[in-house]
Order: sequence, then C-alpha cells, then structure tokens
Amino acid sequence: MEVKNPKYLNQGIHVIASIFTIDKGILQVLLIKRKNEPYKDKWALTGGALYNDEDLEEGLSREIYEKTGLKDLEVKFSHVFGKKDRSPVMRMIAITYIGMIDASKVEIAKDTLKTSNASWFKIDEVPELAYDHNEIITEAIKTLKEEILKTDLLKVFFPTGFTLPELQKIYENILNKKLDRRNFRKKILNTNIIIGTEEEKTFEGKKKAKIYKFK
Repeated sequence: MEVKNPKYLNQGIHVIASIFTIDKGILQVLLIKRKNEPYKDKWALTGGALYNDEDLEEGLSREIYEKTGLKDLEVKFSHVFGKKDRSPVMRMIAITYIGMIDASKVEIAKDTLKTSNASWFKIDEVPELAYDHNEIITEAIKTLKEEILKTDLLKVFFPTGFTLPELQKIYENILNKKLDRRNFRKKILNTNIIIGTEEEKTFEGKKKAKIYKFK
C-alpha cells in the first residue's frame, strides 16, 4: 500500500547499543568516533539506521559488527527515545539496548568505513556525544543495574563459574556501592538465576568458597 499522508513520510529508526565492560573494577562503555556528518568527529555509541528489510535486533547486530567487529553480542532492550528533533536529518526514533562483554577476551575493530578510534571510556569521563547519546547512556546504566539483578547478563565474565564473593564484587562495581555480604547472598540465591556446583575455589586469598554458575 502506498503511503500518501506526508505526515508519515521521512521517518526512520536508529538501533543503538550501550556496550559495557568492567576493567580493573571500573564500569566502562564503548564509544566510536564518527567519520561522517552529521556529528562528524564526535564520539557516539554503537549503532545506526535500521534497513527496511531488517528486524530490530537483526539490524542492531549488523551495526555492531560493521562498527566494532563484534559478533553474537547478547543484548537486552533498554529504552525508546522519540523526540522529534533528536536527529538533524529527519525524524528518527531510537530503539536502544545494552550489552556486556569481557573486553580482555575480545578484539574491537579500531577503524571501519564509518567510524574510527573505538575506545573504552569510564562512565564519569564520557564526553559530549552525538545526538542524544549521553541521555541514552544514562538510561542504559539504569537498565543495566536492573538487569543484573534478574538475568545472566554477567555470565561473560564467568565462563567457568564464580564464587559469591567474586560475583558480589562485580555487582558492587556496577551499582557503585558496597553490599552487605549476607543480604547479597540471600538475595542472589533467591533470584533463581544461578545454580551451585560441587566445586570450590579461593578468591583474593580467602578460604575456599563454593562455585556457582548461571543457569
């Protein structure tokens, strides 16, 4: 069916990912520098315009691969940004997601056709970004803090399992606060997202503790 109403024309969709890691106990986000207008030479999150023949996550996967070289990144929905003037080109709705990777185990493409200098930034050192990407990161962090309490988003850091003290330290880094050991243990065991094993290991020189895995 042909669209005739001009109010429906010249609209598009951005699919955008806030990709996080933890390095030396500090939460960081992946940014790329744009080579083209609009916002040439500005830092930005990973993402771009959705093609007409793509589903949302299909388009996001393509954009992530084209601009970082990363494949098969598991993402979680975060937020929708729909201000009519968020893009200087045309009306663009942003569908945003979060992802988590262990940066020590992957290689990020530093230079692509449309981007350059892909780099990790500490959250409190993120510069002024293209579009409304600063706002997107703010919402993404809120989503991240919610998701780690109910999903296996952190499994990328623990492919062979973890002790509860190890997991608690990651939680404290993301939530940016100290957690009571007993309360954390009770809460995480009640989430039904982890399962205990018969193995044990030490963490930070302390006595052996039980190893858990995400379900």
